[in-house]
Amino acid sequence: MNFDLNKKVEQLVDIAVKAGNAILEVYNRDDIAVEKKGDNSPITEADLAAHHIIVNGLAALTPDIPVHSEESQGITWEMRRDWKTYWLVDPLDGTKEFIKRNGEFTVNIALMHQGRPVAGVVHVPVTGVTYFGGESFGEEGFGGAGSGEGKFGAFRREAGVTEAISVRVPVEPIVMVASRSHGTDKLAALESEIEAQMGTVELANMGSSLKLCLVAEGKADIYPRLAPTSEWDTAAAHAVVTAAGGVVLNIELEPLRYNKEDILNPYFVVLGAQPQRWSYLKEVLADLA
Repeated sequence: MNFDLNKKVEQLVDIAVKAGNAILEVYNRDDIAVEKKGDNSPITEADLAAHHIIVNGLAALTPDIPVHSEESQGITWEMRRDWKTYWLVDPLDGTKEFIKRNGEFTVNIALMHQGRPVAGVVHVPVTGVTYFGGESFGEEGFGGAGSGEGKFGAFRREAGVTEAISVRVPVEPIVMVASRSHGTDKLAALESEIEAQMGTVELANMGSSLKLCLVAEGKADIYPRLAPTSEWDTAAAHAVVTAAGGVVLNIELEPLRYNKEDILNPYFVVLGAQPQRWSYLKEVLADLA
């Protein structure tokens, strides 16, 4: 595949920002019309506006790479099962947060290659912050020969200032980021085990894929997800976490994989530096699954 991600990342960020601006146009209205999709999840005009901007932008940027968006229609498993490289998009991750107007929603765009996210952009429309990162593409593929270190890195951009980000080594107090509304009993049990193994735990609540980004930028040590998510919810931020030196693992502590027949993710955990220190979690997570 003739594709230099380093040369296209600014264009990719620009697509995410434009989608975010379209979302803000709806967000800033007095009333937001909410409809229900077939799975009873909410959808708004903002979801669809962002979807069209991203799909059209990616088609112009990489016309030979297919796009799978949460709001795409008619993309079946039979169609995508043989996709080696494709874009995986959530035009508005955190629609419920959008409706609540708490600002904790994002635009997620991920480049997938052989079942894993190799690049991602996560844009936060309300704050204007953008996270992006991933691998460079070499002669043998992403992270392969000819791509130097195998990474172009992970970054956070705010008000035009771009800084490299990286995960941190866990130190007490351990910061665990969690969903505002899912799995509170399981999280309490996990918190108790972490305190027994590693010391005091501080909880930070956050919506959408921002939870993964907090680990990527070294503001949190662990994000356990013990409730349903879909592949497009996590892929972009997963790429940023990996580029920042962290890992996203299933409860067997194996790498989370993508482009499955079932678009739902298994339960997973996001870890910062020195993931081997969390090996005791395998038994704990198995009990909580």
